[in-house]
Amino acid sequence: MWGKNMAIPNGLSSSDQDSDTQSRDMLRNAVAKGTRKLHVGIVGAGFAGLRCADVLLSRGHKVTIFEAKGRVGGRVGQSKHLGHAVDLGPNWIHGTKSNPMLKLAKETNTTLHDWDERQQIYSPDGQLLSTEEAGEYGALIWDDGLIASAFKYSRSQSETIDPNTSLLDYFKSEVKGLFTDLPAAEAEKKRQTLLHVCEFWGSYVGSPVFKQSLKYFWLEECIEGENPFVAGTYEKILEHVARPALEGAEVRYESVVTEVHGADEQSGNMPRITVKGGQTEAFDEVVVTTPLGWLKRNMQVFKPALTPEMVNAIESLGYGSLDKVYVTFPEAFWESDTTPETQFPNGSKLSQPISNTTSSSSSSSSSSSNGALDPKHTTPNVTATTQPLHQSPNSDASTTPSTKYPGFTTWLSPTYNPHNAHNWQAEAMNLAALPPSCAHPTFLFYLYGPCASHIGSLISSSSSPAAADSALLEYFEPYFSRLPNYDPASPACKPSAVLATNWVSDEFAGYGSYCNFQVGLENGDGCIETLRRGLPERGVWFAGEHTAPFVALGTSTGAWWSGDGVAERICGGEEGRGRE
Repeated sequence: MWGKNMAIPNGLSSSDQDSDTQSRDMLRNAVAKGTRKLHVGIVGAGFAGLRCADVLLSRGHKVTIFEAKGRVGGRVGQSKHLGHAVDLGPNWIHGTKSNPMLKLAKETNTTLHDWDERQQIYSPDGQLLSTEEAGEYGALIWDDGLIASAFKYSRSQSETIDPNTSLLDYFKSEVKGLFTDLPAAEAEKKRQTLLHVCEFWGSYVGSPVFKQSLKYFWLEECIEGENPFVAGTYEKILEHVARPALEGAEVRYESVVTEVHGADEQSGNMPRITVKGGQTEAFDEVVVTTPLGWLKRNMQVFKPALTPEMVNAIESLGYGSLDKVYVTFPEAFWESDTTPETQFPNGSKLSQPISNTTSSSSSSSSSSSNGALDPKHTTPNVTATTQPLHQSPNSDASTTPSTKYPGFTTWLSPTYNPHNAHNWQAEAMNLAALPPSCAHPTFLFYLYGPCASHIGSLISSSSSPAAADSALLEYFEPYFSRLPNYDPASPACKPSAVLATNWVSDEFAGYGSYCNFQVGLENGDGCIETLRRGLPERGVWFAGEHTAPFVALGTSTGAWWSGDGVAERICGGEEGRGRE
């Protein structure tokens, strides 16, 4: 099924269908039998739009895609600004059980990577937590711990949970019973540190943990299996997904849609799309695949106005702000400098692996391990981005050698960054630990919520790109300066380039990224189903990661599945591949 114990019907349910809808369904059924071919207009050339076009073209229909940018892919895209390709959008494949992204990665020989379980965690005062303490917190969260219990509680008690109760509220209530065998002051310090560690959840959903709805926390569970990192970037996957549309559809770049008119069968008007400049074109069906954030800001585009149910769904669902900043260096100075160096293809250097016990540094540092996270998979799978959750050393993906610097570093609620008055924590990945063919001396920082908005404002208020880069490096220097072997006088420690995704400033991304479920939400699953159902009686459909099956919301897989499902429904056939 697409959703929790609910199949999504072709068109509306019988109780909602009027005669106009029934006649349109009859038309689609006739089309499915090959008696007539449709012309479908698709708004947006992200994964949802591209997959929708692929299915429609394979059935012999005509497709025209309106894309506001000058490229396809939506948030899936790459940049070589750093001297090597990096992803601007997703970096991961979330869940491997029957996941089309995994299949596409294998078909395109895209390099995947599994991280080992080690990570560095710095306390709010900048001190590195011991291996034992970091492991203790990891076990309390993941090993059938806080996350698992929150999921179980949310799923079983969703109908009775107060919509204004947050995931953080739940964590606070649970940690009260922890560390009770310790002296009061020490116990309270450990509880507060654990709650700081729990803030990592924001980097999964693009909003702070105190905004995450406990009532609908269960909707954050994703496909079963592992979470491989796409070390080779999504570039070849995107090329594969886009090829049918680029070869068979008409793609109109830099076409900003200003109006989407629904069908009016009484007057004989078909669905129509109007673009900036005034040009209007009629279609048999229209599929809108724009991000949820764009829908929130542009509901006036739809003529006639969207139904109250659809307006409520769009307004009620949350929209995140998940951004990334890549900081790259001439060489990976955080690795040991006592062994021979490996040359990267672009000329930068990576020192040979450090010992996982000690390393010299201008600040206290050692490799920390939190133990294998959730080794028995007792915790539901989630869209992990800053924790090595559900990694599989037995998969086809490469793995991080245990002697390299850890893949993950977290700076908890830093009080020592003068440019971070709100003490937003920082989380980063060591891309020098990727397979040799993909590795580069870069730290990838994940930002979310108010922090992402702040970084976006730093960029937009800068007088030049160089000034923006300088402001970004000033912000992140207190973090990378704590890495092993950092020496401010060393050329190896001076960043050579920086790149910010800055989706929070992108109009066509809806000034953010990824749907989420925030406090106050009263009918989360129903809102998703409303968007997924669309307005077939008007010939207007919706697709995107915000209309995906519940196990793929907020993922590239979900976007792909949503486009697949809408295309199948338009053709009058069975639902797409995305059923649970």
